[in-house]
This record gives sequence, structure tokens and C-alpha cells, in this order.
Amino acid sequence: MKELICIVCPKGCHLQVDEDRNYAVSGNSCPRGEEYGRMELTHPTRVVTSTVRCTGGAHPRCPVKTEGPIPKELIFQAVRCLDGVELTAPVRTGDVVVADVCGTGVPFVATRDL
Repeated sequence: MKELICIVCPKGCHLQVDEDRNYAVSGNSCPRGEEYGRMELTHPTRVVTSTVRCTGGAHPRCPVKTEGPIPKELIFQAVRCLDGVELTAPVRTGDVVVADVCGTGVPFVATRDL
């Protein structure tokens, strides 16, 4: 039995996930908690946030994030793919910075206008 704290909403439900019973989840107060508990043990994913260099704008760095979650084991590789990226202003929120993060099909996008 694994114990987790749900991060899907601000409630922070204390979940118990029984791996022996096909990942049965208890302690959740909504269906999203059940889905989170099951996914966290079978295929954990995260949205990754970082910054990249930017020239010609008001700020030297532009915040970026993955447009959706990527597998947790690819986080460090995903951040390394941003090392050589340099944007040139103007940059708009939602502009694609890296089109396909580590072969996942999920892009890094800008999260601020510069």
C-alpha cells in the first residue's frame, strides 16, 4: 500500500493506493484524485517549467513550460534540450520554443510576452 498526497486540486487528499488490488485508490474526494493516484504509480508525468535566454527584450530570460505533462523520467533530458536555445524578441505567450520534447510530441512554449 502506497500513500500519496493528491496534487490535482488544493484539497490535498491523503490517498492510499493498493498495488495488489489493481491500483485501487481510496481517500480521494473526487474522481481526479483516483486518476492521479493510479497514474502516479503506473506512469508518473509532470509539466516542466524553466527559462531560456532571450535577446532584444526587456528581460534576459524567457519563462517556458511544457504544454502538457511528460514522463517523469525524461525531466532532466527535457531541461538539457533547452541549454542551447536562445530566443529573439518579440516573443509572445504560447510561441513554440522546442517543438517536440524528447520525442514525446509535447512542445515547450513561452509563458510570457517579451
